[in-house]
Amino acid sequence: MVLTDRRIESSIKDADFIFENKPLRVIAVRDSAEIELAGIKVGPFEEGNEYELKYWIAKELEKAGMVRLRDEPLSASRLYPILHRERIQPVSSLSSLPEDFYPRLRRTLKELKRDSRSSPDKMREYEYVKNLSKDIVSCRLKKIVSLASTLGQRSQALRNLTVEELALYDELSRVISEWREKIISAEEEE
Repeated sequence: MVLTDRRIESSIKDADFIFENKPLRVIAVRDSAEIELAGIKVGPFEEGNEYELKYWIAKELEKAGMVRLRDEPLSASRLYPILHRERIQPVSSLSSLPEDFYPRLRRTLKELKRDSRSSPDKMREYEYVKNLSKDIVSCRLKKIVSLASTLGQRSQALRNLTVEELALYDELSRVISEWREKIISAEEEE
């Protein structure tokens, strides 16, 4: 079971690493000379111009007040339609999620939790987004378990799984298949 945990954790870490290094569009909020971050040179920046930076660099420059991200966060208004769409899909079908859904979701929740310490409104927003997130994950998890326990490959349904979900599906399928085999072979031994 430890191997299973490592594979699933590895898929999550890999997805996060890939996300952190993906290009992201930003808008410079002030003029700035070229700077170096962790050995990578970026800039110069002209206020109002759009640039493409790796996510982690964009977040550092955003903290420094140099750029604004063009990327829209996963707010409640974006999560609710995802949940609604997932709920109306049959159990054998998963809807597609926005690109990099889980890495974005984890970062959104982390930022909201941080901001909630200073504002009751942000605390309510954090709780609401967290509950929507749990509902989406639960809904998808039920479908993944159902798919993993179904005999035969369901390539059509699997195409909408994220990398993290696919790792879970693979592990569940393997465990369920082994269990089935042991049940059937135990019956044959008598």
